[in-house]
Amino acid sequence: MFDHPIVDSHVHLLNPDALSYRWTAQVPRLNRHVLPEHLAETAVPYDIDRFVFVEADVDQPQYLQEADWVAALAVSEPRLQGMVAALPLERGFEIEGDLDQLCDHNILCGVRRLIQTQPDPEFCLRPGFLAGLKLLGARDIPFDICVLHYQMPAVIEMVRRSPDVRFVLDHIGKPGIKAGLFEPWRQHMRELAGMENVFCKISGVVTEADHGAWTRDQIRPYIEHTLDCFGFKRCMYGSDWHVLELASTYPQWVEIVDWIVADASAAERRRLFRETAVSFYRLDA
Repeated sequence: MFDHPIVDSHVHLLNPDALSYRWTAQVPRLNRHVLPEHLAETAVPYDIDRFVFVEADVDQPQYLQEADWVAALAVSEPRLQGMVAALPLERGFEIEGDLDQLCDHNILCGVRRLIQTQPDPEFCLRPGFLAGLKLLGARDIPFDICVLHYQMPAVIEMVRRSPDVRFVLDHIGKPGIKAGLFEPWRQHMRELAGMENVFCKISGVVTEADHGAWTRDQIRPYIEHTLDCFGFKRCMYGSDWHVLELASTYPQWVEIVDWIVADASAAERRRLFRETAVSFYRLDA
């Protein structure tokens, strides 16, 4: 058992009564209300004293409504201390007004635009997308990168072209664990980690494996390589709950990560499970 509570850098919340999520219709197990109290219940025996909401791929153009709903939840939920909101960055400077509205919420700590669902391999290199990133850099708002492993070359170039933006890679770049693939993901992670404005979430890993047949030993080398590339100062724990439930329970995921870093120092473990997320998302600000 931990001697400190967890800061979870990646939690999804859903409100299907007021918002629509086309993707959950295809995954009935996830198609339900998902609220902070449900997170606390599913995490037992682990204590989560702070968490960051990450946009849940709400149907456009409802991203501002999603942000309003999450900000309202935070008023009465002290554990909800950060919000990574959705924003269609590909619209470039046209989205500055929407960004202004998001910035009115004091829990805004980042922005995400899903790249993994885009058929264009260079979607994140379009002029509009890069212009949108410039708006984030000017306001020191970080960007969550959510991609599949084969989209990493464009991501590496996107980061090179955006030196003033702080980035965090979600789900260790979604490697092809189910197929047993390491290359070229392994090298791409090394390249991305070579840019100091990029951090990484140890999250969403088991869902990239066979949901019903993965093992700890299968997961371990991917997480160890990520930690080797980025180090504990640039890695943060995330659950990717409730999507996590497709392959694991919350306690099981905590225990796997804890097992993999068992030989790390107490200070390194605290960075991974708490301090990196607090610092990156400025949850103490």
